[in-house]
Amino acid sequence: MAKKSSFSLQAKYPHALSEADLPLLRLASAMPILNYGLFTDQIRLNYPISHADRALLNDLLGLFSRDIFINKLVRRKNPYVLPEYLPTESEVTEENAKPRAKIISKSVFADVPIISGLNANSCGVLSSGGKESLLTYGMLKEAGANVYPLYVNESGGHWRTALAAYRYHTKTEPNTVRVWLNVDRFYNFMLDHLQIIRPNHRKVWLDTYPIRLCIFPVYVFYLLPIFAAQKISNLLIGSEFDDPRLAPIYRGIKHYFGVYDQTQDYDLRMEQWYQKRMPTMRQWSAVRPISGLIVERILTRRYPKLASVQRSCHSCRLEGGEVVPCGDCSKCLGIQLFLQANGADPTALNYSKRDVELFAQRFNQGSLRLDEDEREHAAYLASRHGVTVTGKENPHVESIHLYKATADLQLVPKQFRAKLMGIIEQYTNGYTKLEDEKWVIAEASKEF
Repeated sequence: MAKKSSFSLQAKYPHALSEADLPLLRLASAMPILNYGLFTDQIRLNYPISHADRALLNDLLGLFSRDIFINKLVRRKNPYVLPEYLPTESEVTEENAKPRAKIISKSVFADVPIISGLNANSCGVLSSGGKESLLTYGMLKEAGANVYPLYVNESGGHWRTALAAYRYHTKTEPNTVRVWLNVDRFYNFMLDHLQIIRPNHRKVWLDTYPIRLCIFPVYVFYLLPIFAAQKISNLLIGSEFDDPRLAPIYRGIKHYFGVYDQTQDYDLRMEQWYQKRMPTMRQWSAVRPISGLIVERILTRRYPKLASVQRSCHSCRLEGGEVVPCGDCSKCLGIQLFLQANGADPTALNYSKRDVELFAQRFNQGSLRLDEDEREHAAYLASRHGVTVTGKENPHVESIHLYKATADLQLVPKQFRAKLMGIIEQYTNGYTKLEDEKWVIAEASKEF
């Protein structure tokens, strides 16, 4: 007899939900399951969905499966997966990257709007305590938007990363909202039951997730009832610049390096769904044309109070009630590199003096994961500030990148575009565009 296990996904909201929220909650509950389409034959939804819902779920299932196949089972050795389950060279095919699972719902009905009449000046920022969401909040406030910092409080230790920023926002911003989820426990539950995963996986610690990749869609759908209740029209994810020259093709299989939900393609796909189910809703990023180096520059120089609560770390800890970053993970090393490159003081972000002293040694060990041009240019700037690291000058890293396929300025709503770009222009060295696989100087965009 087959063994049966179950898990109850839970969410807690600061306001009472209504029956109108039910379609959003149903889709939210399906999002984390899409990470496992390679490992099951069916994903059964015991509720009805609309045509647009079904199309979105199937598209995301295919995208998640392909990215997990390439980036968790093929490109790099995954210590969480038992070796006998890793694909052989001959098994790395486009067909095997497709999901096994078929999504089966109770029924499918015609698309009808879940909510309408949203406020175009209201913006909800998916907030994590990281530099991108904090900068997005600061710039939108300065631009005159009605901004809601929206936090997802997972039940595990990951919440510590966002805690300092959340505490700051609860004191300074009445629009701050938190939704509690236990989805992180669901992911561990799945690892406990996946036959391909090592039984002692909880004893393995790496700076990555064992299987899941795309986590933002889970947050988006669990937060959408907030957008509906507050009539918020703009959903912002802090997705910064990614160099499009890094072609995401492996053995002929297109993928997104595991970050599909941080790409413009994901925003556009969600907007297709919004048109059918939440008319006038927009999803975009205010920092997509600029590098992390520039994000950190604007944040520390223009919004130092917001910068002081940034905690971009996978292993934050509490010391005397203060949230302290570990100082040594890839996230911490990247942030310290950007701070040193911009001449900022890492201790202002709760890095210890010891972290500052050891930074060059840790950086030179080569465990930092960044786009090569960005890493080299940031190291070049840091060396000019006296840090004993070496790099190479890549001026485009300090520019505003014009590339419609990944950073289309037209996707920034017109009422915010000029104000946001006016801020960014003050901290960059002009515009660049891609020609013959090189970033070259371009004229200021006339699109805003």
